[in-house]
Amino acid sequence: MIPLRALLLRNSTPAITLAIIAVNVLCFLFEISQPMYLRNRFIEHYALIPDHFQLTSLLTSMFLHGGWLHLIGNMWFLWVFGSHIEDVMGSAKFLIFYLISGVASALVQTFTNLGSPIPTIGASGAIAGVMGAFLILYPRVRIVTLVFIIVFITTIELPAAIMLIYWFALQVLSGLGSLSSVSQAQGIAWFAHVGGFLAGILLVRAFAGNRSRYRYRSY
Repeated sequence: MIPLRALLLRNSTPAITLAIIAVNVLCFLFEISQPMYLRNRFIEHYALIPDHFQLTSLLTSMFLHGGWLHLIGNMWFLWVFGSHIEDVMGSAKFLIFYLISGVASALVQTFTNLGSPIPTIGASGAIAGVMGAFLILYPRVRIVTLVFIIVFITTIELPAAIMLIYWFALQVLSGLGSLSSVSQAQGIAWFAHVGGFLAGILLVRAFAGNRSRYRYRSY
């Protein structure tokens, strides 16, 4: 399932969401502009690597991506959900919330993969925090979702609660499955998603205040 848009109106321009997307795109363009040996060195220096842990990598790793699909997928999810969370939090609070969610996700990924030499990169942990916040604030808002049914592709409208809880359950099950695998190098940091999502749920009220979670305009 791929979310296309939330049936929710914004009251302001999501400047920070757009800025985060721009920074991620610029970082990726710089990354792929390097010769392969420099690109690998660049990733190793700024990625989160549990057995060579550096404090700064908790932040820098969330601005790196492994390919165009990785980047586009993450930025699309950020736009669909983050633009509305920024609207309710305000730009400054949203930026802090986003970064804290990303750091929390990186810490969870580190502690569940201690000693791993595999670099972890991507904004999905921070974006998972945004999705967790959306679940708490707007569980009934309908999400226009692209679904694949065997050979058919269609769109349906799902309540955010159904889509986001389903997504979170997949992350948990996939993460638990990776623990029993001979190799954990599947390329997806499942526990970063889990950690970010839970961080978003826990932190959202501190950043969004006591605004009624059902106060929204749908169309």
